[in-house]
Amino acid sequence: MTEQALGADARVVIIGAGHAGGSAVAFLRQFGFAGPIVLIGDEPTPPYQRPPLSKAWLKGEADAASLMLKPESFYVEQGIDLRLSSKAVAIDRAAKTVTLDSGTVAYDVLIIATGARARRLPLPGADLYGVLELRNAADAEKLKTAIGPGKRLAVVGGGYVGLEVAASARALGADAVVIERESRVLARVACPELSAFFQSYHGAKGVAFELDAGVEGFEGANGHITGVRLSGGRIVPCDAAVVGVGAVPNDELAAAAGLAIDNGIVVDGEARTSDPAIFAIGDVTRRPLPLYGRMHRLESVPNALEQAKQVASALTGRKQPAPEVPWFWSDQYDLKLQIAGIPFDADRIVVRGHVEAAKFAVFHLKGDRIVAVEAVNAPPEFMAGKLLIGQAKPIDIAKLSNDSVSMKEVAA
Repeated sequence: MTEQALGADARVVIIGAGHAGGSAVAFLRQFGFAGPIVLIGDEPTPPYQRPPLSKAWLKGEADAASLMLKPESFYVEQGIDLRLSSKAVAIDRAAKTVTLDSGTVAYDVLIIATGARARRLPLPGADLYGVLELRNAADAEKLKTAIGPGKRLAVVGGGYVGLEVAASARALGADAVVIERESRVLARVACPELSAFFQSYHGAKGVAFELDAGVEGFEGANGHITGVRLSGGRIVPCDAAVVGVGAVPNDELAAAAGLAIDNGIVVDGEARTSDPAIFAIGDVTRRPLPLYGRMHRLESVPNALEQAKQVASALTGRKQPAPEVPWFWSDQYDLKLQIAGIPFDADRIVVRGHVEAAKFAVFHLKGDRIVAVEAVNAPPEFMAGKLLIGQAKPIDIAKLSNDSVSMKEVAA
């Protein structure tokens, strides 16, 4: 199949023109693939960066051109058949075709990069104007018009995106309240120490919190949201609400085609699915994490880039890239949170630095090996921690705990 993909007439078709799909196109050309490539996207714009949508875009610090992965001229110059505002509706594996809402395209190799969508809350009032989500540029533009001085924003879900939106809302002069069903923010993605820090920091910036708070529905008048109704009936007044309660992989197309699915499309270390002619990359996949000896679904730009390299390497006969340590980031106010690794099976934490000065790191260890690090305004801890996770190297915990000992010495 790889030899066929390298043939002069072989066609690579990519469903999904997000960060993963757009990166796969660029790596294929960079790695020497000269055959035809069809890139199918259901949005009207070429591949663009999504992380700035909750930050720079909302605050007016970025425009559409600055978010593009590649200028539009790239696709013309590289001979990419870019089909925007086009939706894939079916995959015929026997015929090796993809049915679009505008016709059919044949493939020799298919790459599925359909990403994930915001999890919806099936609640009364969820269809009111002003009940928003944030997954793409159109969502961000709606939200941008809904926040400003004197406006009240409710954020349902206290995860990273929700906190980023709350920070942007405060920067634009809007009131913001975060509604979270758990007893702390970031409950599903961060340790209690980090949760407490971020809640305190946001609180000092004027963000209000409703914790241990279930949501029963959305109240409205004349078709527009006026408030969020909590369990018990209390109403949190608002002019707009952003629902950020996780994401669901867009794996229905793959499932209907009979590919292996398990909370995402199951792939191997080359991003290959259960069909050897079909690959999948990005948020939609459940992939091996060799460093942790398990399968997992990741939602991040670094993951999209790593898998784009994997598939491009597989199709051009290059050596596969070394497994990367998963990493993530979040920008809120003047805070830069950098996370490396995932705290699977961690049995202790070490806090290094000064929490009160907003310059610290939380290390998660399994025995004497670091498996994850959460670093706030602490690049040396993030970089050294990421290196040590990848090396699975035992460390001196006393040195790690002592911030007068450099991270270079800890890693030595």
